[in-house]
Amino acid sequence: MNAVITGASRGIGKALAQIFALHGYNLFLCSKTESHLLQTIEELKTAYPNVTIDGKALDIGKKTEANMFGEWVINNADSIDVLINNAGTFIQGNVAEEDEGALEKMLEVNLYSAYYTTRTLLPRMKAQRNGHIFTMCSIASLAAYPGGGAYSISKYALLGFTKNLRQELKEHGIKVTAIIPGAVYTDSWKGSGVAEERIMEAEDIAKIIFAASQLSPQAVVEEIVLRPQLGDL
Repeated sequence: MNAVITGASRGIGKALAQIFALHGYNLFLCSKTESHLLQTIEELKTAYPNVTIDGKALDIGKKTEANMFGEWVINNADSIDVLINNAGTFIQGNVAEEDEGALEKMLEVNLYSAYYTTRTLLPRMKAQRNGHIFTMCSIASLAAYPGGGAYSISKYALLGFTKNLRQELKEHGIKVTAIIPGAVYTDSWKGSGVAEERIMEAEDIAKIIFAASQLSPQAVVEEIVLRPQLGDL
């Protein structure tokens, strides 16, 4: 069994890599920062010596590099059982005041990375007539909020992409699930003043995604909404 995970070197992506490796999946990972990716791969290989773990450092917000990553996976994996489109970034700001280029950046990293990676891998997944695609959306995909700006726009679009995939792929035996989390304590929250115990852990997201991936072929969870127990910030 093979799992393909983008944005895999830290935070939620790293937690996902750990849980799938723990359960015997070979890993095909991607992250933009090579040093972080190599460190994560080394840690995973030490912890899980019985599975194959490899990765590519690429900026998959760029179409050519997303295609390159997908082609590398196809050339090295005998099957694509799980694809988790987790690459993402966040720039706070309102539409009227946010920096020039914020929308382009958010669309590239949060939407285009998933779109082009998935498109590259779909012919293989359709041929095998199975597999499960997860996309990392956000509660910002569901409701506007002050300071959401381009980030929220990109996450609305990512949820729309996921809904379209679900309709297109259900007859091909491919499952599609949107993950819609609230605040998760990752590096982006460090130094923010928000207590670590106030919001969710990266492992919470990894556990629910792995559980959803283990259902029978005739069952799919279309959307998973997770929030901190005390609610959104």
